[in-house]
Amino acid sequence: MNTLIEVNRLVNRFIWGVPAIACILGVGLYLSIRTGFLQLRNFPEAMQVTIGRIFRKREAKDGALTPFQAVCTALAATIGTGNIAGVAGAISIGGPGAVFWMWMSAILGMCTKFCEVTLAVYYRESNKKGELLGGPMYYIKNGLGRQWMFLAYLYAVFGILTVFGTGNATQVNTITAAINEALFHFSLLPTEGNGRVNLFIGIVIAVLVALILLGGIKRIGQVTEKLVPFMALFYVVLSLGVVFLHFDRVTSVFTTIFASAFSPRAFTGGAVGSFILSMKKGISRGIFSNEAGLGTGSIAHATADTRKPVKQGYFGIFEVFADTIVICTLTALVILCSGVDIPFGREAGAELTISGFTSTYGAWSSIFTAVALCCFAFSTILGWGLYGARFTEFVFASPIAVKIFLSLYALVSILGATVDLSVVWSVADSFNGLMVIPNLIALFLLCPKVLQCISEYRKSEG
Repeated sequence: MNTLIEVNRLVNRFIWGVPAIACILGVGLYLSIRTGFLQLRNFPEAMQVTIGRIFRKREAKDGALTPFQAVCTALAATIGTGNIAGVAGAISIGGPGAVFWMWMSAILGMCTKFCEVTLAVYYRESNKKGELLGGPMYYIKNGLGRQWMFLAYLYAVFGILTVFGTGNATQVNTITAAINEALFHFSLLPTEGNGRVNLFIGIVIAVLVALILLGGIKRIGQVTEKLVPFMALFYVVLSLGVVFLHFDRVTSVFTTIFASAFSPRAFTGGAVGSFILSMKKGISRGIFSNEAGLGTGSIAHATADTRKPVKQGYFGIFEVFADTIVICTLTALVILCSGVDIPFGREAGAELTISGFTSTYGAWSSIFTAVALCCFAFSTILGWGLYGARFTEFVFASPIAVKIFLSLYALVSILGATVDLSVVWSVADSFNGLMVIPNLIALFLLCPKVLQCISEYRKSEG
C-alpha cells in the first residue's frame, strides 16, 4: 500500500505539475488566438444568448435536455466542493495572488470549454433509445477517425476509473463531514453516534442517487435545473453578505490579490516565497474547479436539444465564468474580507471558508454553510453519474452495463460515508488528470472544425 501511495504521488505530481498545466494553458492560448479571443470579443453576445435561453421555457424532445437543463447538469458537476475547499487551499498554499492566476486560467478556459462544447454538439450521435451522446470520446471517434480511436477509449476508461472517487465517494464524504460538523456544533450528535449517522446518510444518498440517475436523462435534467440555480443563488447571497459587511476591506483585498500574484512573500510573511508557486496553485485549482481541458462538461452539453453547436458553445463560456469568475471569486472574498487567520504555507480546506462565514455571521451560520456544501457535493454526484454512464456506454456498448454501473455508483455512496478515502481521492485525482491528455490532443487537431462551425454560425445569423 505504501508503494502504491508513493507511485501515485509521483504520477499525481507530474499530471498536475508544471508541464501538464503548461499544456492545458498552451492549448487554451492556441485556441484563443485561432478564434480571435472569441471568449472576450463575443462575451456580451455569449451572455445575451445564454441568459436569453435560460429564461426561455420549452420542452426538449425525447432523449434530450433543454439547453438550460444541459448547462445546469454540466454546472452540477463543476460547481462543487472545489469551489469552497479548492479556493481555500489555493490561498493558503499560494497566497492571495493565487486568485489572480485562477482568473487568468479561467479566461483561457472559457475558450477551451467553448471549443469542447461546440465539438461535442457537432459530432454527437444517438443511441438505440434516442438519447443524444457526445463528449471527447465521440468527437475523437467521429472527428479524427479510426486511427485515433485508442484515444477515445483511453479517455472513457480513465473517466470510469475517476467517477467513483472524484464524482461520488469523496463528495459523499464531504456531505457527512458538513452534517456532522453542524450537528456537533449544536450538540445534537454524540460522538458515539457518529458512525451510525454516517451510515444512515450514506444509505439515504445512495437511494436518492439511484432514483434520479436510473430515471434517465430527463429526470437528471429536471433535478439539476432546480438544484443548481438554488444552490448557486443561495451561496452567492450568503457570500455577498460577508462582502457587504466588510465592504471597507474590499479595495485593499483586491489590491493584495494583484500585488501578491507577483510578490507573495510580502503578503504571507515569507511562508509563500515564490510567485511560481502562487501561479501553479491558482491555475491548477482553477482548472480543477471549472474542468476546462478535461472535456467532461461537454458530455452534458451534448444532450441539449439544439441544432446550433456554437450557440451551445456559448454556454461553455458562461459555465466557466459562473464557476470560476463568480463562485470562486466570492469564496476568496469571504476568506480575505472576513479577516480570518490564514495558515499560509499549510494546506487548508473547507474549514477555512466556513470560518469566514462564522466569524462574520456567528456560529449559527455553520448550518447554512453545511447546506451549501451538501448541495454542491450532491450536484457533483449527479453530474459525474451522467458522465460515468456515458463512459460505460461508450466502452461496453451495452444498456445492461450502464445499469450495472449506475447501481454500483449509487452503492459507493455508502462507502464514501463510512470509509477513510485519502488514498481513493488521490488515485481518482490522478486518473482525472490523465483524461486531459487525449482531450487536449483532440482539441488541437479539431480546431479547424471549430473555426468552420463559427463561420457557418455567423452566416446563418446574418
